[in-house]
Amino acid sequence: MTLPTTPKFSIITCTWNSEPYLEQSIASVLSQDYPEIEYIFVDGGSTDGTIERIQRIPREVKFVTGIRGGISRAMNEGLRLATGDIVAHLHSDDYYLHGGVLRTVADRMRASGAQWLIGRWMEDRNGQVLPESYIVPRYSYQRLLKSNFIPHVATFVSKALFDRVGGFDPQYKYAMDYDLWLRIGAVAEPVQIDEHLTVFRAHAGSMSTANEMATLAEDFKVRMAHAGWGPYSALYHGAHYVVRRLRLAWHIRATAKKEAR
Repeated sequence: MTLPTTPKFSIITCTWNSEPYLEQSIASVLSQDYPEIEYIFVDGGSTDGTIERIQRIPREVKFVTGIRGGISRAMNEGLRLATGDIVAHLHSDDYYLHGGVLRTVADRMRASGAQWLIGRWMEDRNGQVLPESYIVPRYSYQRLLKSNFIPHVATFVSKALFDRVGGFDPQYKYAMDYDLWLRIGAVAEPVQIDEHLTVFRAHAGSMSTANEMATLAEDFKVRMAHAGWGPYSALYHGAHYVVRRLRLAWHIRATAKKEAR
């Protein structure tokens, strides 16, 4: 599929009592120097002023509330409502780094002919915005099988590709994005750019900073579902999982000791 000259973006934001962070996320979308944006909100039944803030947005948005059953179901509901050429999931506590993000993405996807794009992200810790704390690997499907290094917050996927592979699998609570990247990567190569596009806000309630051990275990379950349980695959990926689990346990203990001082 060839993207049109000015592809339309569907920006999907899932909310549930998100009022403390939502203003900055909304402002980053409204600041985009790009003409074709469909803004979609999927709410789980917020009671903290989130709905009222969405209703005050000074432009037309699509909005549904009362969507329960987990984040995968909410993101899939956003996909059902999306009519754009390119889809992005921007969570309510995350935001775009600057006003030219969508134009950059559209230009690079059109020029490359790729059906999905991987950018880079920064992390907001108590107002301090810093780049990723790891060396970003160059994409290959084999590297992706070893580790999920794709930042959900800075990944953009054509609607046609979503229609081809399906949405997020609701059986997963933490690794639904990893499962999706592996399904997408099996049928299409992304274009990977080195520009920072989006800011992930790290805080105690963010899904990816909570329940780290459970996240690691579910990542392994997804990895093996795609890599297969052959003897070599089971030994290779199983050994890596054990090492990662030991390292994470050590990190959690060290952090707890530091905070207790």
